[in-house]
Amino acid sequence: MVTVTDGRVRRRSTLRLSQDDIEAGIALACQTVVEGDVAVAVPPPEAIERLLTTDHVAPEIVVPTGYDPATAQTVRRYLLDLAPPTMDDQTDDWSRLATALRRRSGLEDPEVSLGDLRRIGSLLRESGWRVAVTADHDGGGRVIRIESADVAAATRLWGLAIDVGTTTVTVWLVDLESGEVAAQVGEYNQQIARGEDVISRIIFATKNDGGEELRSLVLGTIDGLIERACTKAGAEATDIVKAVVSGNSTMMHLLLGIPAESIRLEPFVTPVNDPPPITGAEIGLPIHPGAAVDVLPGVASYVGADITAGVLASGLTQSSETTLFIDVGTNGEMVLGSADWLVTCACSAGPAFEGAGVVHGMRAARGAIEEVWIDGETAEPTYRVIGNVAPRGICGSGLISLVAEMFLTGILDKGGNLNTTLDTPRIRQGGHGAEYVVAWADEAEGDVDIAVTRVDVDNLMRAKAAIYAGFNVLADGVGVPLESVERVLIGGSFGKYINVEKAVDIGLLPDMPWDRFEFLGNTSVMGAYLALIDSEAHAAVRRIAASMTYIELSADNSFYEAFTSALFLPHTDLSRFPSVAAAMT
Repeated sequence: MVTVTDGRVRRRSTLRLSQDDIEAGIALACQTVVEGDVAVAVPPPEAIERLLTTDHVAPEIVVPTGYDPATAQTVRRYLLDLAPPTMDDQTDDWSRLATALRRRSGLEDPEVSLGDLRRIGSLLRESGWRVAVTADHDGGGRVIRIESADVAAATRLWGLAIDVGTTTVTVWLVDLESGEVAAQVGEYNQQIARGEDVISRIIFATKNDGGEELRSLVLGTIDGLIERACTKAGAEATDIVKAVVSGNSTMMHLLLGIPAESIRLEPFVTPVNDPPPITGAEIGLPIHPGAAVDVLPGVASYVGADITAGVLASGLTQSSETTLFIDVGTNGEMVLGSADWLVTCACSAGPAFEGAGVVHGMRAARGAIEEVWIDGETAEPTYRVIGNVAPRGICGSGLISLVAEMFLTGILDKGGNLNTTLDTPRIRQGGHGAEYVVAWADEAEGDVDIAVTRVDVDNLMRAKAAIYAGFNVLADGVGVPLESVERVLIGGSFGKYINVEKAVDIGLLPDMPWDRFEFLGNTSVMGAYLALIDSEAHAAVRRIAASMTYIELSADNSFYEAFTSALFLPHTDLSRFPSVAAAMT
């Protein structure tokens, strides 16, 4: 949604725009034709306060019990005292250092870069033949850095856990010698300027130099976060010698500069699911040029490293219990299984959970209504706003809460239609048809009534139907009754704020005892962190990716049937939701 401040445009669609919107110059960018020179104002993105890991809302990360970096960490630093050459010992400098490194580290065939070879002679002599060598045991014995022993004594080895999300990027700066997280920072992925979803960005990448622009934008986001994290921890970026990167398949391809067009085209195949190890210089990060950078493996076009990392972080594969893992967002990815088996699928839920596609929707930022309660007799709402300020809009968790309350109080029927016969000024005809006013203009920051429309309800119902149909088809495909699922684990930053009761009320989550649900937050970055500090965890991610059976829902007719059945509140088959049925009586 943009504002045309000068010039002529033709709006191909005004479905989501009121007459007041049009008179104010508001237009939907993707549904508007430019008919000459125009000036367009793009509203700034909201400052993220809840969705992102920020300086103010960062969870405490505990180093795993029994963690021993001396054995778990693959990147290690070795102090070497070398005998200087003589007329009787004219061994070349690199061979002299490599021999000492083999004896000290156990590495059989250490490798060195051309850059280090160019400086090794002067470094050895200036340091008095006392040097520290940082090497990667998981990279075939590759030498990352050679420095004088005196310089090494004053520095630490740092690592990065990076989650590249479609909407946000999160970076954790980690002390590799203790495993402790020293700083957590997050920010919008700057690629949002070129499309809010993966398909839009894939298409943009195919035009002109779009792919390189998208790569530059996400690298700029990560660079800024690294600088912030280092400032917080008092670290130098050049002392970062290892990084592990997670994210969905499209984000990983765009970050690496690998064409991603085949991801959106049938038969939906990625160029690569498990990229080889690379260096800091190769990927273009402002860390040590020789730093070991591992991009975690994905499974398919729409089940990426964020899910394999999430499964690792959730502990799903460490339990014999049948478990459903769901990452709720614009794309809904889910995994069903246990320590013995794993099946996975993905579906497009749409942006309603992110507050997009909603007339008064916004991200989970300051001023967003995040929870609503409605009096069943008066139809009057009570709401909670992020930041305890005047409301500016409603975010995804607030929309779920609102629709659930509207349904249970009779304001909405099973099909999502508003009951216009109720005697309340809250229900009225607006620019988009019937709507329910959550906050009057004199309560809101923008002096505009904040309302939910039938279009908004439809968008949410489609999103929740896709998620519900996805895990039902997954369960049916392997012959596991949904009621036999013993745990439901919900990952993703958004999932952390879902009210279980309200999510069940609208049919987003299965109707199960509440103690079976567990919200895990950002499991993608947590999985990257575990793989960063522990070589066994890193190997476990690859085993997880290799053991997953992927089901392509677009090729499964039963998904469409399940999706259609779920396009009601909470479902066409009310017996699936006994607790909701009881609440309706």
